[in-house]
Amino acid sequence: MKHIIFFVITCLNLLGLSAWGQREVSNFDRDWRFARFGLQADGTRLPEPDSLEAYGTDDTGWRKLDVPHDWGIEGPFRIDLEGFTGKLPWKGIGWYRKHFDVSAKDKKKRFYLDFDGAMANAEVWLNGQEVGGRPFGYSSFRVDLTPYVRFGEDNVVAVRLNTEKFGARWYPGAGIYRHVRLVKTEPVHVAHWGVFVTTPEITDDYAMASVRVEIDNNRQQAVAGHYTVDIYELDAHDVIGKRVASTSKRPIALNAASTVVDSVSLRVESPKRWDLEHTNRYMACVSVYAKNKLVDVYETPFGFRTIQFTHDNGFLLNEKRVPINGTCNHHDLGALGAAVNKVALERQLRILKSFGCNALRTSHNPPAPELLELADKLGFLVMDEMFDCWRHGKNEDDYSSLFDEWHEKDIEMLVCRDRNHPSVIMWSTGNEVYEQYKPETGVARHLTEVVHRFDTTRPATFGASYPSKSAMNGTELQVDVHGMNYAAGVYGGPDFYGEFLNKKGHEHLSGYSSESSSTMSSRGEYFPRKFHVDSYDLTEPGWGGLPDWEFAALDKYPGICGEFVWTGFDYLGEPTPFNSDASVLLNHSAAMTEEELQKQREELARIERNRPTSRSSYFGIVDLAGFPKDRYYLYKSRWMPDTPMVHILPHWNFPDRVGEVTPVFVYSTGDVVELFLNGKSLGKKERKPYEYRFRWDSVVYEPGELKAIAYKQGRKWAETFVRTTGQAVALKAVADKKRIKADGEDLVFVTVSLVDREGRAVPTAEPVISCSLTGDGEIVATDNGDPTCLITFSEPTRPAFNGLFLAIVKAKRGGHKPIRLTIESKDLEKAVVDIEI
Repeated sequence: MKHIIFFVITCLNLLGLSAWGQREVSNFDRDWRFARFGLQADGTRLPEPDSLEAYGTDDTGWRKLDVPHDWGIEGPFRIDLEGFTGKLPWKGIGWYRKHFDVSAKDKKKRFYLDFDGAMANAEVWLNGQEVGGRPFGYSSFRVDLTPYVRFGEDNVVAVRLNTEKFGARWYPGAGIYRHVRLVKTEPVHVAHWGVFVTTPEITDDYAMASVRVEIDNNRQQAVAGHYTVDIYELDAHDVIGKRVASTSKRPIALNAASTVVDSVSLRVESPKRWDLEHTNRYMACVSVYAKNKLVDVYETPFGFRTIQFTHDNGFLLNEKRVPINGTCNHHDLGALGAAVNKVALERQLRILKSFGCNALRTSHNPPAPELLELADKLGFLVMDEMFDCWRHGKNEDDYSSLFDEWHEKDIEMLVCRDRNHPSVIMWSTGNEVYEQYKPETGVARHLTEVVHRFDTTRPATFGASYPSKSAMNGTELQVDVHGMNYAAGVYGGPDFYGEFLNKKGHEHLSGYSSESSSTMSSRGEYFPRKFHVDSYDLTEPGWGGLPDWEFAALDKYPGICGEFVWTGFDYLGEPTPFNSDASVLLNHSAAMTEEELQKQREELARIERNRPTSRSSYFGIVDLAGFPKDRYYLYKSRWMPDTPMVHILPHWNFPDRVGEVTPVFVYSTGDVVELFLNGKSLGKKERKPYEYRFRWDSVVYEPGELKAIAYKQGRKWAETFVRTTGQAVALKAVADKKRIKADGEDLVFVTVSLVDREGRAVPTAEPVISCSLTGDGEIVATDNGDPTCLITFSEPTRPAFNGLFLAIVKAKRGGHKPIRLTIESKDLEKAVVDIEI
């Protein structure tokens, strides 16, 4: 019976409901009012009135909306704006105000507001009184509302954000773009992020969980009390299972207005370990009592697993070697912008998982908490990253302007917020920082020490941009594990990993590729149009490299732990090579000679004279809309070697290339591939050492069918074909699910393709497509994966790009009428998608 009662209490807390006067966590996302001042979307300026934080400010005419909200993604795209931040009008001054009531019965309670992130330079007021803020837009933070709460009356929270004074090298978003929660507690309660679970001993028979608890006493008198800890199994849906360990009462003595820290160890029999295939988790529940009255229950999930970075055997998870097959990703969600949405995040992670990705680098700043929750559940390793620069900046108003005052606070935030996630295996303090060339400054060592104040169970690292210099000059010895960007390319070489591993003084140092490849392509482009890059996967920017180079280097030197590819998805901003913005092409300026710098400046000037429309990157293995590029299959062949797979590129619709040489590549997990054109064999190719693609460079195009048959160890392994199609006659729509929650957050992603009379997808069709909707829903955004398209994402009409189009649909909160999405294009048979609410 006791177990059932505690299960109910815990579930209530997980749902954000009050349980017998204890901690109450409420969703604070809804019913905000918003107004924008300063720089406007059209480039004009609107003066910012005084005293908008005042309690009595009239906000009745302000726009009503829910957060998370990103005002920049609303557009419009403007050709005159910088490509490196996506040609979007994200710079401005935004004000948010929200009215809410607090019961007079809660006069003795404490009230806090938790922001998962607000971009940027956040200032927060309650009832006209300033209560806090955070300049760094990626940091989560808490403000204490208690001193200024009006009990039994209307209360007003006001938030001012200023992105005009925020420097970014890619699209950062703008606004309260992550979730907000109102937290109500008793005066005696577990502190913010105040439970830390470590697992110092794990065997098959038992494991020890060490639970560190931090408890605040906000009363003005001393309090005697105690706490207990219980550990429960936790399933994939966050439902608590059986209790597996518990403590007796741990007495605590809290002085007035003070904090006490204590630790306790619990033994768990036959622990279920967390790994990439079996994401077993547990819940630590801390119950706090003041004078024998239960005043707080705090829960945090965790997992039992061991990690080890070795010098000669790579990365070990639970004592087994696991190659890091990772990708780097910025935080935007494509057409949805920076406003976090858990459904969209999960879609991205499942796409990454589908080609064998098992690790994420949060490039180059703290992620939304939801990303780590999903990584725990889906089975990803995470390199949790903090900064893109340290004291020496890259852009005006970037983090360098905050570093001295804020870096320790921001590191504390990241580590304390995320340290119970089993998915997190590294803390990264930076990326391509100037100080890596100046080891005598000791900044890297200092940041490592700051990290270890809050967690000694994981290594500190950073991503070095010029490994042949910075991985050999002593800076690498100031971190626990060293990350190297593009070490297999021009900033290292095919045998650089061997030099790194064999250098005197590196005998126990472990390394990995923190950024690899940066190969560029536009999905479905093989003989590219203006401002596009071909999809033969042979184009790299000079400072990057090809996937094959990294594969070969890792095969030669298995002591290296693995790689994080730049990038998993295309992202908003940084449209290299069509980018005239100095922050990208001069990114490695600290390591360049003056002659090299001058060449880069000349290239910038050349691009600027023919200003591109490009507004998003070309680096992704998957495009901005979530559609796989050909490179998806190259990485799948590498990362999922036991999965039968064969992929042909290009498509075979080239009416203007009859009789011309048209190279054909095949990506496969087989070791031999035979290619046929219209039934005639073009020969077999055998995979040779350090080769990762099968190439027929002299194929002469003729319409018909290309077929590839893959063999493995002499047996047929997989086969596929591409055929010349007819003209598109109809639209075909496939939704990723048929039912949607009416919570205002759930999404359905609808993929639209164009098919000929035989139902074959036409990879070159690009008609204008329009969407309309009936029922209790809305079309949130459309996209097509074209990095040059300047149609605002909220528009329901845009052309397909190389045969594909995406529509994103949301149900209205509380809606009940089924949704019907109709997709149409002139002279084509329409498609209809029905979605139940």
